[in-house]
Amino acid sequence: MSDPEDFDPDTGFATRAIRVGHRRTAEGEHGEPIFTTSSFVFQSAAEAAARFSGDQAGNIYSRFTNPTVRAFEERLASLEGGERCVATASGMAAILSVCMGLLKSGDRILSSRSIFGSTTMLFNKYLARFGIETTYVAQSDLEAWEAAIDSRTRLLFCETPSNPLTEMVDLRRLAEIAHRHGCLLVVDNCFCTPALQRPLELGADIVLHSATKFLDGQGRCIGGAVIGDKTLVGEEVFGVLRTAGPAMSPFNAWVFLKGLETLDLRMRAHSQGAAQIADWLLTQSAVERVYYPGLVDHPQHALIGDQQRSGGGIVAFDVRGGRAAAWRVIDATRMISITANLGDVKSTITHPASTTHGRLTPEERAACGIGEGLLRLAVGLEEVADIQRDLTRGLDGL
Repeated sequence: MSDPEDFDPDTGFATRAIRVGHRRTAEGEHGEPIFTTSSFVFQSAAEAAARFSGDQAGNIYSRFTNPTVRAFEERLASLEGGERCVATASGMAAILSVCMGLLKSGDRILSSRSIFGSTTMLFNKYLARFGIETTYVAQSDLEAWEAAIDSRTRLLFCETPSNPLTEMVDLRRLAEIAHRHGCLLVVDNCFCTPALQRPLELGADIVLHSATKFLDGQGRCIGGAVIGDKTLVGEEVFGVLRTAGPAMSPFNAWVFLKGLETLDLRMRAHSQGAAQIADWLLTQSAVERVYYPGLVDHPQHALIGDQQRSGGGIVAFDVRGGRAAAWRVIDATRMISITANLGDVKSTITHPASTTHGRLTPEERAACGIGEGLLRLAVGLEEVADIQRDLTRGLDGL
């Protein structure tokens, strides 16, 4: 079983995460090979012309046709339930490719305020230069979403759960709103991955990933992905990739293939550990508030079990004392990695106001609910007691 169509529809998620996309070569290799080649050789000038025109399927140039990258694309498309996946050089390249492929000057994006800081910068600073405007609304306020749509709105964009406050939105209802007005719904599924949430099944048109995060799982490589149907993704987004070249390297694709093999197991473990950490943080006197979808007092907790299998591996929390206290907690750690990356087997911690969202204005951060005392913890796969002990070094005495 090597081709996606060879798999029975009832084939389980974990099996597809290990098997889909691998086409063995004449060597009969058990593991997926890495095709480290810039280009591919044709048997004749006629074959070259047929490949370039699209009359004949086959490899041409690794910017847009590479067997290792294709294996990753097919596997992730299968896991997300999409017809086509386009792999990109980074998660931000995935967002840019979608916008370049589907929008034009005069169009408008309607976005949640609760998104990654670099995404906000891309929308506000760079896309705006080309006449693409962005309007922001509160993520969970469905009435606000619908009220903000106008005749120029083409695309609704959200992360759910959001970075860093884990705010969620009802994807089924948001998709209904988008489609009622002739708009597309694009969902960044980085925090959950298809192991915990599949937005396409809930009505979304396109799903995005920073493969750098949980899809890799060990903080090794940078990459991104766009998943959707054969027209939007397979033609429009792929056209941007082929022409502009924000492509994933074959080596990185191979690393991500290895990451997908353990995705189901890892996401269960990340969620279990994060839930324990979130409960423990609630008992700490220095902690003012904990943000985690698995907590019963999370504003959108009811969506757990409906659109999301569990709470995921990200916990955010406010500490008393603002930036000075938050930095003290960070600097006191001895095991947890101080880095803005997430989704790693190693737990990581960062101060969003001065890192991931540091390029935003204070007013923009305030509108997103990102205060000076906020910390984002990506719970890894270490022993929970060891993570708690490391956090205690800084929390004690605040």
